[in-house]
Amino acid sequence: MQFSERRNITRWFIIIASFFIVILILWNTYNFFQIFKTEERAKMEFWATAQKTLANANENTDIELPFQIISNNTSIPMIVTDSNEKIISHNNIAETITKDSIALKNYFNSIKNDNQPIKMELSNKNYQLVYYGNSPLLNKLKYYPVALLLIIILFGAVVYNFYKATKMATQNKLWAGMAKETAHQIGTPLSSLIGWLEILKLENIEESTVTEIEKDINRLQTITDRFSKIGSEPALENRNIIEDTKHTVDYLQSRVSKQVVFSFSAPDHPILVAINPALHSWTIENLVKNAIDAMKGKGHLDINIAELENVVKIKITDTGKGIPKNQFSKVFEPGFTTKKRGWGLGLSLTKRIVQEYHKGRIKVAHSEIGKGTTMQMSFKKVKII
Repeated sequence: MQFSERRNITRWFIIIASFFIVILILWNTYNFFQIFKTEERAKMEFWATAQKTLANANENTDIELPFQIISNNTSIPMIVTDSNEKIISHNNIAETITKDSIALKNYFNSIKNDNQPIKMELSNKNYQLVYYGNSPLLNKLKYYPVALLLIIILFGAVVYNFYKATKMATQNKLWAGMAKETAHQIGTPLSSLIGWLEILKLENIEESTVTEIEKDINRLQTITDRFSKIGSEPALENRNIIEDTKHTVDYLQSRVSKQVVFSFSAPDHPILVAINPALHSWTIENLVKNAIDAMKGKGHLDINIAELENVVKIKITDTGKGIPKNQFSKVFEPGFTTKKRGWGLGLSLTKRIVQEYHKGRIKVAHSEIGKGTTMQMSFKKVKII
């Protein structure tokens, strides 16, 4: 327990530290953006001053430095207008925009909101306005925080999924451990029951009674075998799926109410499928019992096995209360149940056996409220060479 708590503390420390580092990077990027923006403002003010110096220059004015300042501006897009915002000149703007007067006007309107214009006083008391946009580098930096925010969200999603997967893996180990322990605990009284059965066989007990007891003991052995296989990779065998399914259905039919009318249909020849017989029996039992519960112990239950070219399908149809369409996928989720009692693990385990172990598919094929439900399992046939 202490080890688990320490591991959780370490995990949360790493998560919090990671978020802190990402937020620190985001904050530093924002500060750098503001510093760079201030520097560009200073460059444009120098440019305006240099331009003013050139406009007011005479034969004694040193124009070398102002000219150098103006010529060095090769990245910041700018438009110079008069006091009425009529465009006089422009610089560092794409030629495709400058050739089109409408495009240039639209571009001018777009950069007006980027920065405050710089007022450039002229000698005749007139003035010009210098509007400038962000340089390409600054534009890239502007979207960097957005990209970083998306990274944070993605990082958070990865951490959440990792934490959820770790938690589920721990729960699966716990369930597997409980199942194996249950199988171990059942084993001792089951051995005693087998011994008592042998004694009954030696006594003058009605043979049919002994046979039925033997069936139930064999069923207990099957259940114990199922629990012991949870969490382990089961061994698959090429089995006649019709015979195995029929055997389970016959056993269940003899143990449920006579008000449930069973019907079974299948091809009259063997169909081989790679399955674990104990686990396949468990899936049939879960689906049949769910169907009987849905019918409240009274109705018609049809089990149909159909053969296609490469696939065999098993359909179990009941005349129960039906399933709403928006719950078709939810019924296979762990913990989902409509019963007052139960843990909602039957169909979840069934799906895991069918899809993970037997490499098949399971779904709610059809359902109508008040009329019934059809559950369908599909398996690949074993090719006979």
